[in-house]
Amino acid sequence: MLRPTLLILAAGLGSRYGSLKQIEPIGPGGESIIDYSVYDAIKAGFGKVVFVIKKDIESEFKESLLKRFETSIETDYVFQELDMLPEGYSLPADRKKPWGTAHAIMISESAVRNPFAAINADDFYGYESFAKINNFLSGHVSGNEYCMIGYKLKKTLSEHGTVSRGVCKTDENNYLISVTELTQIKKEGSRIVYYENDKSSTLPGDSTVSMNMWGFTTSVFKHIKERFSQFLDENTDNPKAEFYIPTLVDQLINEEKARVRVIPCNASWFGITYREDREAARKNILKKIETGEYPKKLWR
Repeated sequence: MLRPTLLILAAGLGSRYGSLKQIEPIGPGGESIIDYSVYDAIKAGFGKVVFVIKKDIESEFKESLLKRFETSIETDYVFQELDMLPEGYSLPADRKKPWGTAHAIMISESAVRNPFAAINADDFYGYESFAKINNFLSGHVSGNEYCMIGYKLKKTLSEHGTVSRGVCKTDENNYLISVTELTQIKKEGSRIVYYENDKSSTLPGDSTVSMNMWGFTTSVFKHIKERFSQFLDENTDNPKAEFYIPTLVDQLINEEKARVRVIPCNASWFGITYREDREAARKNILKKIETGEYPKKLWR
């Protein structure tokens, strides 16, 4: 049986969090959220894990994280740097911000050979999600058949500030119709609101959202490369523009280049978006250890 790859996007420098949150310890044995993602992926049947990192954290990444589980699963990593651009393009002088999650997937092509799941390094997804996406990717998926794990918005919010979520519309067969990336969502009392152009709107708590847990075949690399050049042409003068995975997926659906099945998940998200999220993440992990979901120490 084909064993999918797990692609972990870990090149962000944690600008809101203020440190290298990708390897922030939250487990009793010093485990990070990445450790729990890799553990769940191995348990679910994934055969390889690939990391997207920045070159300047390579040494710390290898010594603090990779060596923990490199004997448990095949591992590899690639670098995401600002100057990794298509032929004919040069890095704008004022560009400091990473190019975004779709760019991170694009530059991983050399290390990914099988259908793969792409996730954020700082989000906890849980075993149920990995088992569901592995089941999809291990099946007979066609070249442009993709999937996404769908969460309920109300279960994915931080208590300490705004979050970005891809808000989804689906048809009666749970195929994605559209996904819109909203970057300023927060709880305000009993309401969930998002801000755009200094205006606020209310969002239903049961809205299906993307937590950037996507399942792709390798055909997606060609699609990204085609659209990344277009993105660069359209955002030459915008040093903060990012090429998000939901934006890419929305384009592919509108152009009928791909179909994306939304796989519902009732789990509650937690992660480390802000420094204040760390203590809540630690408490959540301890609860899961107490109920037997995880051993006290993941890697022995």
